[in-house]
Amino acid sequence: MNVEIITPDKSLYKGEAKEVSLPGIDGSLGILDRHAPLISALKSGVIKLNTGSEEKTFDINGGVVEVLNNKLIVLAE
Repeated sequence: MNVEIITPDKSLYKGEAKEVSLPGIDGSLGILDRHAPLISALKSGVIKLNTGSEEKTFDINGGVVEVLNNKLIVLAE
């Protein structure tokens, strides 16, 4: 799936990923390729992104995630 992680200051990541773990306000979210459409608020925590060859992590202070048409966009603080 195509992933974008954006903050008000800059773009943290733009590229492909096989799996993304997010700190949702109601619990941890795991998003895989071809996930159903979703919009959720995020709390402070760590985004874990698995590209298949490596794992990247990003610390956030909250935000919003949208999953639609095999594209995941995180608007993070």
